[in-house]
Amino acid sequence: MRAFTDKRLLVATHNAGKLAEMRALLAPYGVEVTGAAEAGLSEPVETEDSFLGNARIKARAAVEATGLPVLADDSGICVDGLGGAPGVYTADWAETGEGRDFGMAMARTWRELEERAAPEPRSAQFRCTLVLMWPDGHDEAFEGVLPGRVVWPPRGAEGHGYDPIFMPEGHEITLGEMAPELKNSLSHRARAVAQMIGGIFA
Repeated sequence: MRAFTDKRLLVATHNAGKLAEMRALLAPYGVEVTGAAEAGLSEPVETEDSFLGNARIKARAAVEATGLPVLADDSGICVDGLGGAPGVYTADWAETGEGRDFGMAMARTWRELEERAAPEPRSAQFRCTLVLMWPDGHDEAFEGVLPGRVVWPPRGAEGHGYDPIFMPEGHEITLGEMAPELKNSLSHRARAVAQMIGGIFA
């Protein structure tokens, strides 16, 4: 595994919260973190059918545009009773043409589980794949998985996306009911980031 020795890193996200989280995580290593919006980058079209493939698309586009090493991620929820759906289409299930409606997406998830008479517990995983790519095209990939189950009705107003219907393994509350500090300590993204830091900064 290649060690990271650069002092600058572009995080291929327009999400201010995600960018702030990465800045905080990498600060101890003396890495200056820049976001895609700050670099004036647009979001590339994601055409792959895997989290790894789509993360590589984002990373490659940003590397080619800036010449900097880039960290990109792709993530979503995979529901076992739906054959792993929505998976890479997690955000697409929320698209309305006028923005994203995750209430609609959660309702669709539960409705399709009911239509299939999926047995309880309705197991699922949140998955995050990180790709760190250098300007020479070399990349390292890291995956974080948070197992749990889908519950209904939605619970909690914290978090975002499908959090109100996802109860992590070993917990009796949903991600939507968790304080942000607890959620961020056990999330799929936190697990992927921990793998990355342990691998390239160790």
